[in-house]
Amino acid sequence: MTRVWQWNRPVTVREVLEDLQQERSIAYTTVMTVMDNLHQKGWVRREAEGRAYRYTAVSTRAAYSAALMNEAWSTSDNPAAALVAFFGMMSAEQREALRDAVRVVQYDDESAADTPAEPREPREPRAQAPAEPPSAASGEPSPEPSAEPSAEPSAPPEAEGRSAEHPRPPGR
Repeated sequence: MTRVWQWNRPVTVREVLEDLQQERSIAYTTVMTVMDNLHQKGWVRREAEGRAYRYTAVSTRAAYSAALMNEAWSTSDNPAAALVAFFGMMSAEQREALRDAVRVVQYDDESAADTPAEPREPREPRAQAPAEPPSAASGEPSPEPSAEPSAEPSAPPEAEGRSAEHPRPPGR
């Protein structure tokens, strides 16, 4: 995946092989098998080009890393303690990157609050609970579901849920 992400374009098994062979001896069939496995797991798409395939990453490296972190965090029986321990392991540069990321998310949330009519990017609509039927006792309809955004922070579009587009990370 590293090679596919580095090039950020469709690649062939031959291109990956030649790049890897600059560092070590490796067989064409090994690279072909790994690329096919990545395709079977849904991490790369492939398109036929003559007798070969061109492989393209389905997800970015950042989304892959986020999925790994989310998976590890979500399996903890004490997520707050896991975060504290994780932050304690970070270098000064990593903590600064975390602060920058939090500022970006806060800025995005503030910008979204300023202009609610302008969606940042298209997303699948979330299912809303249907309004309850009018109360038999009062004859008045129940209030509509709130159009207010959730107080919970939303994940970046790339990290939201797993689908055929974003399956379980390779090697997991």
